[in-house]
Amino acid sequence: MTELTTIDTNNYAEMAKAMGMANEAATTKKQGMFLARLRLNHSPILGAESILVKAGTYKLEIPDGPTYYAESAIMRPFMQRFMYKKFVMGSPGTPNRYVKTVMADSLNMDLKDNDGGFNCGKPAGWIEDYNSLPDSTKELIRSIKRVRVVLGNVELIKPKDVNGNPVDVDTTQFIWEVENRDAFKTIGGVFTKLAKMKRLPVQHSVTLNSEERKLPNGNSFFLPLAAMDVTSTVELSQDDQDKFGDFMGWVQNYNEYIINAYAEKATSKHDEDLDDLNLDDIVDLELEDEVA
Repeated sequence: MTELTTIDTNNYAEMAKAMGMANEAATTKKQGMFLARLRLNHSPILGAESILVKAGTYKLEIPDGPTYYAESAIMRPFMQRFMYKKFVMGSPGTPNRYVKTVMADSLNMDLKDNDGGFNCGKPAGWIEDYNSLPDSTKELIRSIKRVRVVLGNVELIKPKDVNGNPVDVDTTQFIWEVENRDAFKTIGGVFTKLAKMKRLPVQHSVTLNSEERKLPNGNSFFLPLAAMDVTSTVELSQDDQDKFGDFMGWVQNYNEYIINAYAEKATSKHDEDLDDLNLDDIVDLELEDEVA
């Protein structure tokens, strides 16, 4: 006697397997979304007779589109990740580039980078006596930035274009690579506070402003100021659920890209090491061992 199976439309995964559809979705790769980049603008944008955009404003760089500016913004973070990043100066025949690692939940592990190594070359483990390190190692460590990566929605307050003209800008999905040491701590304080309250970052909005800091040479740079109202929460919608899935997918795609670059560079380095080996010397060493 043949058993009958009831079709359960509320259990797609199990029914798709039973109906031979389990592998169909895997054949269609979802196109990665493009995220605008949020940064702090440290220098003013000057016009012929006046300042078009003040220093210390936030700028939102739209992929293949314009850049918008605002003195303050409201950020709704969906998630954060961590990575290492290093700027590499180019030469006349080679462009400038960045070495970046995969994004992880913390920096308490070795992270593969797109140069075929780990941690952008940063020595692994705890450095007990930094002062005893060679100057070249100190310089390398200083060149490697630890980065807090924030992904979420951002709304610019009274946004302007590059000419200083007021514009309308919709709430935008963004990524913000926070690498300045003090900014890293400031933005981290938001997540720490929420964690202590057992709140999710997506439940709250953070108002961003900036403050000026002076350098010994008289120049200025700016750091973010973050204020959060914990007395009110944002109700989650289905759109929020979808966006969270998009952000997770974006990080996964980014990490896959870095891992593929790591594998390619690591293989290339291994092949170069083999090319540098003198096989005659290896044979001579093996013969010496046998004679001994």
